Amino acid sequence: MDAVVARPGIADRLSRMIQLPTVSAELEERGMQPFDDVTALIAELYPLTHQQLELERHTDFGLLFRWKGSSDAAPLVLMAHYDVVPVDESDPWTHPPFSGTIADGRVYGRGALDDKGPLIVVLEAVENLLAAGFTPARDVYLSFGGNEETFGAAAVEIARVLQERGIVPWLVVDEGGAVVDAPLSFVLGRAAMIGVGEKGVLTLKLSARGDGGHASAPPTLTAVRRIARAVNRLDPGTFRPRTPKAISRMLSQFSEQAKGPSRLLLKVLAAAPPLTARVFAALGGEPAAMVRTTLAPTMQSGGTAANVIPSQASATVNLRIALGETVEDAVARVRRRIRDPLVSIDVLEGSEPSPESPTDNEQFALLGRALEDAFPGVRPVPYVMMAATDSRHFHRFSPAVYRFAPLEMSNAQRAAIHGVDESVEIATLERGEKFHRALLEHLT
Repeated sequence: MDAVVARPGIADRLSRMIQLPTVSAELEERGMQPFDDVTALIAELYPLTHQQLELERHTDFGLLFRWKGSSDAAPLVLMAHYDVVPVDESDPWTHPPFSGTIADGRVYGRGALDDKGPLIVVLEAVENLLAAGFTPARDVYLSFGGNEETFGAAAVEIARVLQERGIVPWLVVDEGGAVVDAPLSFVLGRAAMIGVGEKGVLTLKLSARGDGGHASAPPTLTAVRRIARAVNRLDPGTFRPRTPKAISRMLSQFSEQAKGPSRLLLKVLAAAPPLTARVFAALGGEPAAMVRTTLAPTMQSGGTAANVIPSQASATVNLRIALGETVEDAVARVRRRIRDPLVSIDVLEGSEPSPESPTDNEQFALLGRALEDAFPGVRPVPYVMMAATDSRHFHRFSPAVYRFAPLEMSNAQRAAIHGVDESVEIATLERGEKFHRALLEHLT
């Protein structure tokens, strides 16, 4: 098939998508209109996709497009979400977060990288291939959710419906890693980081009761102090480090492109998972999160006045469960570390970690071919996704699920996700479109 050049205006189309304030955490304040407008905007901006693909709605927020392929082979599922996280109005954005400003070769705004930019490049590729009269070798599903950021039910329902219909995707691609420079502090060069698995999510509420009263005569151990002590006992060493296979594979691939002492270090770490676990845990931050279950207290409450001892207090703790562990094991571990029967532990949300997808199969090779077309010389590298994505609902029954947004992201851009001045280069949007187009063209 002749090459198709990305249509002019990809930046304008992303800009218009960003201008819809689809903040799922603020649904009550903003209402459904911005979310409904997404469907209408897709129909306007991508008329061939709207006309030629079948569209099903699942819950109020799930859009499932089906592109009929030329065979009955198991389908490809391309995923993205169109909701975004809230914005703190006091933050110093260079451009208003929902303006979709186009400046300096970039598109600015909430969702530019997470996840409206990746969604747009999928639609761009499909629209361009439809315009060229292309038919994929397999059915292709576009699964778009509008409440991923609030752990909503859209993707859950879409996955359930496909499974109920006996449809087991051959390949699922969702957001996750990206094309990055220096993926680790001691690793130089560019790499396409592809999440082959993702950690589980567990949110716990710790609660305690005690004698209330006047603050002038406090008891030895109040409810607030009891909760503070429990949280203090949940230090970074609560969970033992262990190295997933994906991290060993990642280090092995990095060693092939490294030179000098770094090459030897990476080879040793790749061959010695227990050593890797200890080294990464000692490094802290992102390396430590790759090899252990993490635990972060995120909210605390208790008390009604400055001079009143509250009779109850609580804290919310968010855990990201390492591959190979379980929600049940994590709760038991937290209980043992707290060592206080008067602190109750309630599970507010629990989602098990995913299995690991292989890297020696046709699906991973296909990702590599598409990468070579769009980002020549950049190799696919497996890793473990630490955040939660909608694809975890497919990973329960689909054997090949990968998390990768085909966009180049600097460290500063990655830090801006859920932060201030989120932006994406127009040039990398065009390369992202080329990646998805190549992925579909190379389907067998």
